[in-house]
Amino acid sequence: LNLGKEVKVLAQHIGISVFKARRVIDQIRGCSYKDALMILHFMPYQAKLIYSAATNAKHNMGLNEANLFISKVEVNRSTIVKKLRPRA
Repeated sequence: LNLGKEVKVLAQHIGISVFKARRVIDQIRGCSYKDALMILHFMPYQAKLIYSAATNAKHNMGLNEANLFISKVEVNRSTIVKKLRPRA
């Protein structure tokens, strides 16, 4: 067991609303990697960042995917794109 090792992953400018993303992360927060994959399999949304974090942990730090645990997940609001409404 590798205690104290932590993998951090950041995704920016994702095309999903904050409320939809929070529905997903509230379900997987505090789960193991395998449990999170099972939960995500039955949800209508994807969380590609989970796969990316597991791959980074395995490749860069030599950690086993069976021992991974999701300790902290957060979603914050991003910039809002102003919609252009052309008028005559």
